[in-house]
Amino acid sequence: MTSAAPALTIEHVAVHFGGLTAIADMNFVVKEGELLSLIGPNGAGKTTAFNVITGFLKPTKGEVRYRGTSLSGLKPHQVASLGLVRTFQRTSVFRVHTVFDNVLTGLHLRGRSSLFDTLLRLPRERDSERELRDDARQILGLVGLEHRAHEDAGALPYGDQRILGVALALAAKPSMLLLDEPVSGMNASETNRFMRLLAKLRERGMTILLVEHDMPMVMGVSDRIVVLNYGRIIAEGPPATIRDDPEVIRAYLGQAGAKRMGAAHA
Repeated sequence: MTSAAPALTIEHVAVHFGGLTAIADMNFVVKEGELLSLIGPNGAGKTTAFNVITGFLKPTKGEVRYRGTSLSGLKPHQVASLGLVRTFQRTSVFRVHTVFDNVLTGLHLRGRSSLFDTLLRLPRERDSERELRDDARQILGLVGLEHRAHEDAGALPYGDQRILGVALALAAKPSMLLLDEPVSGMNASETNRFMRLLAKLRERGMTILLVEHDMPMVMGVSDRIVVLNYGRIIAEGPPATIRDDPEVIRAYLGQAGAKRMGAAHA
């Protein structure tokens, strides 16, 4: 991983809300094919960082670049069109539609046929629709929801709804995923299943930036971890280094948390 090119570069990013400093001076790089986790206490600036990266929030200063392209001034849909796609803390699925139609709707946003083609049912539109339906089936197979394709999304168990949210993100054909607390509220079995999904995505070369409070999960999936506290990076490195860092233990983990992470990573 050390020789991989930078995918996402954060340089001297700061965010101020009036007199409040949400992020002071943030610098880190996510490499191509890497899974990097951004952790820290509530209010540390993690979601603010996500919002800056994905165009929902303009930084007070600094720059974000994705594969060499500056994201400054870009709107969220423009950032997503570059391949940088995020999920959100809360489930964001179309509850009254089937699982299959949820993914198909996401795929239609990048479909090639025009409204004219669709209204007249021209051959190009029929071919495009066939391809999109095939893509939807492949995505559901990848995330393990093919057996629920015809169920209403709102009737799914909570863990499956969160995974469907990832499927919707995959419908945008991302080259990098930003996952905002994806296993929040999941039980141990659902979390383990999600970790297996992350492994499958990484096998396909996906670059991932993860914000998560589940420390055993973070320890189990991360190449590197960046720790935020009060808007400042206080540590950065592989899981074993973060687990044993005195400042991280003092500011965030506590001795008991560090021992739990050590046991999970052993």
